[in-house]
Amino acid sequence: MEAIGLLVTLEARAGKEAAAEAFLKSAQPLAVDEKGTLKWYAFRLGQRKFGIFDTFANEAGRSAHLTGEIAKALGARASELFAVSPQVEKVDILVSTPLKG
Repeated sequence: MEAIGLLVTLEARAGKEAAAEAFLKSAQPLAVDEKGTLKWYAFRLGQRKFGIFDTFANEAGRSAHLTGEIAKALGARASELFAVSPQVEKVDILVSTPLKG
């Protein structure tokens, strides 16, 4: 069950918007491979603003994600792609709906 999450906001450097989007899309397989990551979303909020939202059942899953392959890749490319350091916020999931379908 999703209990906690992370909300990360990112602002691409001018002229790096396409590279930032490609980077986020390339991280999806890494998120799939993380056992403790229940859901992982990368999204765009505007021309230069992007975000990541992911959910976890427990703190162990969230901690593993924060030190995992996506975090390492983001750290390695952050200064190249993003105008400011990623803003990471820990969140508590209050309620969610099941997937429909």
